[in-house]
Amino acid sequence: MGPVEQSILSALEALKPSFLDLRNESSLHSVPNHSETHFKLIIVSDDFEGKRQVKRHQLVYGLLSDQLSGSVHALSMTTFTKDEWIDASWDIAESPNCMGGSC
Repeated sequence: MGPVEQSILSALEALKPSFLDLRNESSLHSVPNHSETHFKLIIVSDDFEGKRQVKRHQLVYGLLSDQLSGSVHALSMTTFTKDEWIDASWDIAESPNCMGGSC
């Protein structure tokens, strides 16, 4: 685990997540080996209760403002409340490999 990934995880502790899956997907893109530029996040938190998706994302973006203004180029996220996570069978699609260009 690299320093950027660790700083993202540390910042997200503020949400007291009951589930958190952070994946460094930089290797799927046209970046140097061992980069920390592209991440995928699945997070479950009571702090999302009563909030629409856009507000949940804004909350996460606010916590990660330092990382997102630095080396992180992309963050894909899926956010859930505990009830949403328990009550549904969520199929999170795998990210595709970059097809070149500025991925």
